[in-house]
Amino acid sequence: MDLERILNLNQFEAHAREQMEPYAFAYYCGGAGDEITMRRNLDAWNRFSLRPRVFVDISSVDISSSMLGTPVSMPVGFAPTALHKLAHPDGELASARATGEAGALICLSTLSTYSIEEVAKAGGGPRWFQVYVHKDRELAIELVQRAVASGYSGIVVTADLPAPGYREREFAHGLTVPEDASPANFPNTATEEEFNDYLDHLHDRSLTWDDLSWMREAAGEVPVLVKGLLTEEDAILANEHGADGIIVSNHGGRQLDRSPAPIDVLEEIVQAAGECEVFLDGGVRRGIDVVTALALGAKGVFVGRPLLYALAAGGEEGVGRALELLRAEIENAMTLLGVTRVDEITRAHVGPN
Repeated sequence: MDLERILNLNQFEAHAREQMEPYAFAYYCGGAGDEITMRRNLDAWNRFSLRPRVFVDISSVDISSSMLGTPVSMPVGFAPTALHKLAHPDGELASARATGEAGALICLSTLSTYSIEEVAKAGGGPRWFQVYVHKDRELAIELVQRAVASGYSGIVVTADLPAPGYREREFAHGLTVPEDASPANFPNTATEEEFNDYLDHLHDRSLTWDDLSWMREAAGEVPVLVKGLLTEEDAILANEHGADGIIVSNHGGRQLDRSPAPIDVLEEIVQAAGECEVFLDGGVRRGIDVVTALALGAKGVFVGRPLLYALAAGGEEGVGRALELLRAEIENAMTLLGVTRVDEITRAHVGPN
């Protein structure tokens, strides 16, 4: 397909639907329950307006930044998302190559279809690793240590999935994981039956804030973030228990329906997070969304579904095109706001709609 004809992230979805198996597309696109939260993630941005300043010298605009000490070309990362081979045969290798070429960060999922080491060799760009804590704690420690040894500069612990949400689209279509698209970081998950058995035992429901200590020990000098927070109370606890960063997220609306949109709770979490850097994941589709999140205190944002759709539509080139579009939109938004650097974006640039 002619990727140059795609002009924004929303346009990738229709092409992805054409390319993907129905069960795979349902797995990517669906949310929990009535999908109220999933829609909120998109609608909530409309409650904010941008306040441009004029007569500012914007002859040079720089959108580069850093995310917990990791230099990035723009404050946008590819969110941790599972099973990229369901979208394209090159899977996470294509995603990592595209983000690396763009200088953007990729956060690799525990459930990647290429291994931690394979993705590190393919990408060459900034990367973090997301971990689900298995009931076998030694397995989680091993994953973290493998990621650190492979040059991942952040460990993201997902906190909001003690059990999967009630996802009716998945129930209707079933999740069939082809043998060549099974998780690559684990042995003995090649068949669908083995994969489903693995998922049943993946999440440790006994996990508490005290467990952050051994995860931080496993990560060594690499910062540890907690993903899936939506309340001031949990932001305070994350800071108290030594987290280096927080990702405000409702898992793309895939967990508890009627949860708030991340952008609606971002400010309260930033104010409660203490020394933690705060990031946002959920509903980002435009450069103006990125700028709005930065104005409300986020250090960066993560994008999930649109980049998966871009991967399905055009492989590595599709993800590259999506990041190119985001880059252009962010630079345009900053130019029209009257800011030349990311750290110049402040709360004064956002008002209620």
